[in-house]
Amino acid sequence: MKGREKGEVWIEGYASLWGAADLNGDVVARGAFVDSLGKTGAAGVRMLHQHESRAVVGVWDEMVEDERGLRVRGRVCDWSAEARYAQALTRAGALDGLSIGFRAAKARRDGRLRVLSAVELWEVSLVTFPMLPSARFRSVVSGSGAAG
Repeated sequence: MKGREKGEVWIEGYASLWGAADLNGDVVARGAFVDSLGKTGAAGVRMLHQHESRAVVGVWDEMVEDERGLRVRGRVCDWSAEARYAQALTRAGALDGLSIGFRAAKARRDGRLRVLSAVELWEVSLVTFPMLPSARFRSVVSGSGAAG
């Protein structure tokens, strides 16, 4: 992980979990992000607040598919009012949800569910209410030793 600046808010968690249906009936299959991340890496995926395209609030430093899902690590920055707001909410523990913004490249129906086997990942947002309720992050404020 890159060097931490004092006061930066670092976050890590799962933006997607394999085989778990979200509130909209989407299920992400293991391997769905491989092609997309192979093309863009974590740097090509935006960190937004509440899926708002004008509210880029940080950067993703790492995105990895592991045995559980899509694990992400990044930094919430202080370069705009929106970013400082997201930092404050994260520090207070009032913001801890993650939500993916994507285009389905390959999907199939399984009853009421849509199983996504390939997606173009555009962004992972910090959100109040994630569509996949278990998609959460924890934070660590550099220099304080505090964790959320």
